[in-house]
Amino acid sequence: MRRQARLFAITELLRGRRSGITAEALAERFGVTVRTIYRDLDMLRDANLPLQAERGRGGGYALDRAYTLPPVNFTPREAALLLALGRWAGEMRFLPFAETLEGALDKVRGALSASAQRELVRQMESLHFVGVPSHGAPLAIRRVIEQAFFERQPLRIRYCGADGIVTTRAVRIVSAVMERTVTFLNCDDLDKGQRRQFRLDRIEKAELV
Repeated sequence: MRRQARLFAITELLRGRRSGITAEALAERFGVTVRTIYRDLDMLRDANLPLQAERGRGGGYALDRAYTLPPVNFTPREAALLLALGRWAGEMRFLPFAETLEGALDKVRGALSASAQRELVRQMESLHFVGVPSHGAPLAIRRVIEQAFFERQPLRIRYCGADGIVTTRAVRIVSAVMERTVTFLNCDDLDKGQRRQFRLDRIEKAELV
């Protein structure tokens, strides 16, 4: 994730919370070092974001209570359903777009008052989904796949074929097909000049070219 996108995502995450979050938790969330998070927080302060550091249990970094942005007019019932579905989609490890999904859910939470969030939590506890696919992919790989997909960037993958042979390929994602248990990426193979299909769960490593 590029710094500008990460700064925006951090802002949305803080806006959607009613309690603080530590720099360590932010670093784990966005896949960067704690030092990088501290630099990001300094940049947000320089941009006049009313950021506060709270001590004690439930403390960490948080926005000033008086800081608000125009809300989206979700009812608690609507938000409960969206967040429950979003949580389920996030648990489906074959979904490539983890970062974008989390950012969207943060905005839904941020549109609700504290009392509405409490009602939301109670409603979500009664919603359950089963049948999470087993053929998933690590979050680090899904992050790179998501960035390459939305920014239309080529990437290099290390791929384990059905025969167990591992190869390295330069590809550009054309489309993603999410079946019941497996996600396929239809890609242009830049090395061989042909269209190929790859299983997301068999990608062992991915990086932008």
